[in-house]
Amino acid sequence: MQIAVVTGASSGIGEAISSRLLELGFRVIGVSRTTSKSLQNHVNFNTINADLSKEKETLKVCEALKKESVFLLVNAAGFGKFEPHEELSPKTITDMTFLNLTSPMLLTNATLRSLKKNDGYLININSIEAIRASKFAGVYSATKAGLKAFSDALFEETRKSGLSITNINPDMTESAFYNDLRFETSEKENERLLRTDIADAVAHILSMRKGAVVSDYTIRSLNFGIRKKR
Repeated sequence: MQIAVVTGASSGIGEAISSRLLELGFRVIGVSRTTSKSLQNHVNFNTINADLSKEKETLKVCEALKKESVFLLVNAAGFGKFEPHEELSPKTITDMTFLNLTSPMLLTNATLRSLKKNDGYLININSIEAIRASKFAGVYSATKAGLKAFSDALFEETRKSGLSITNINPDMTESAFYNDLRFETSEKENERLLRTDIADAVAHILSMRKGAVVSDYTIRSLNFGIRKKR
């Protein structure tokens, strides 16, 4: 049974991807601060509880994953805070940078030998902000653009192997990502993405002929919509 590692697996996009991978017959190792209630009893789902915004905890996860023969790594954990840059606290800046960028690079470093040996897949759940510039999103956009640059460079570095590397760049997707923000996704179906849309993209990538790689997979809602919270 092939092993998939999914970060941020306790909720949102990471949970939806984990659920889809279990349906596809993978053994899934979910890395998150808490355990998914909907997946915790699945026979092929295991959890490593860790806060990936913390260096020591991330390095412990890396050591554990080095012992596994990983076929697929999905870096889905992340958070954003959208304020004027001078209003961001130093802790918010450092935590966002570590979780969104440093942690995926460390986890990739720990699993890359297995991924290459198994002709596997690295999928980074990025953001539309990786390919555009938005006000009040300086740090978040920088982390996502950095993750895209890392993925693109690693794709070129590993092209003699059988490893496939893809950035998925979703637009606003209904999830807990917006719980602590001043805005959220629209209620209209054609003005938002669903978590399952991103899981569908992962399944599509895995179903493609191995000789073809979609290096960037951008997903947007048909219409634009956003809702400000009162």
